[in-house]
Formats: sequence, C-alpha cells, structure tokens
Amino acid sequence: MAKVIINRERCKGCFLCVSVCPKRLIKKGSKLNKRGSNFVEIDPAGVCVGCARCAIICPDCCIEVYK
Repeated sequence: MAKVIINRERCKGCFLCVSVCPKRLIKKGSKLNKRGSNFVEIDPAGVCVGCARCAIICPDCCIEVYK
C-alpha cells in the first residue's frame, strides 16, 4: 500500500489526477484552498497501488507518492 500526499494549497483543481487514477481513489474535494480552488482528496477507504500516475500528470507537482 502506497501513501499519497497532496499539497492542497498548491492544487489548482485541474483534476487531471482524477482522470488517471486506476483505482479511482482521487476525488474532487468539497472545500476550497486559499486560491479559491476545489482541491483533490484521497478516498481513505481505498488502497493505492503506488503507480504514481497522479504525481506524474500533475502540472504543479502537488502530489507525492511513497511506496
């Protein structure tokens, strides 16, 4: 099981990471960050496989994946 860390303040809400997650663990969040953007959140009930597709596609480098 991998650990995913999202920098919520840097996230601009492009949701590219949502589209590439094979396990559909990344979801649009309901809260806003200081930029006024809905940031993404990880479903705590899911299990991340550590593929790091989300981190690779993120244009602002907001996501870190640790195996």
